[in-house]
Amino acid sequence: MKTVAKTFRLGGDLEVNRLGFGAMRIVGDGVWGEPKDAGNSKRVLKRAVELGVNFIDTSDAYGPAVSERLIGEALAPYPKGVVIATKGGLTRQGPATWAPVGRPEYLIQQLELSLRYLKQETIQLWQLHRIDPKTPVEESLGAMKKMQEQGKIRHIGLSEVKVPEIEQARKVVEIVSVQNKYNLSDRAHEDVLQYCEKHSIAFIPWYPVAAGKLAKPGGVLDAAAKRHGATVSQLSLAWLLQHSPVILPIPGTSSVAHLEENVKAAEISLSDAEWAEIEAAKAG
Repeated sequence: MKTVAKTFRLGGDLEVNRLGFGAMRIVGDGVWGEPKDAGNSKRVLKRAVELGVNFIDTSDAYGPAVSERLIGEALAPYPKGVVIATKGGLTRQGPATWAPVGRPEYLIQQLELSLRYLKQETIQLWQLHRIDPKTPVEESLGAMKKMQEQGKIRHIGLSEVKVPEIEQARKVVEIVSVQNKYNLSDRAHEDVLQYCEKHSIAFIPWYPVAAGKLAKPGGVLDAAAKRHGATVSQLSLAWLLQHSPVILPIPGTSSVAHLEENVKAAEISLSDAEWAEIEAAKAG
């Protein structure tokens, strides 16, 4: 059975518990507008911190601005050790509609708004939400490097990128994290994960609990979950934590009960036999 590291040092200096919280679902449907119950969203955020979650990931595009504002209202002044990561570079035109904009003046404007909404003087981890095909990444990240030099950003990361794009970005600024879609049944970015392992870069999987065919009733994951007295979602998160020490899953929810369930996934350890069985089923 693998020994699973409980924490990870972002950028080598920000130690966070590896199971974080993604704050996309605390806003309205389609990641658009206000939530139906803002008080509930704030209770979820506060409960996450109470449970030991000290890495919360959001974006200026969630709402837009709503998720960041709710985090600031619920948690500021922040307890010691809590790291809020946000993203910039995706614009919103309506529910479930997104478009990249990487112009330097836009990214700087959004960073200033993120600082205001989150009630912070420094964003601990700022991530380029998407590379804008109309703007050279050197221009986008060059502007944020200047913001870093001014003390408004501590660390910089990327989202939804391939290895050559990470290497290109690293020529401009130090990259400490990569946030890509990744889960038990969708490992299209395995090469990116391996690159992150090699360079001690945090790999933040979004959509972390989609297990596809492996999650079907009576399947391998379902059977393992029953043995552990757990849910398939918990097993999916436990698998991620065990799969690589640089993975920082950020499951999101608007439910306190679901949040508490997710956090318990950090206590589950898959045996070598269970691991082999799940991997065989994935390959099959």
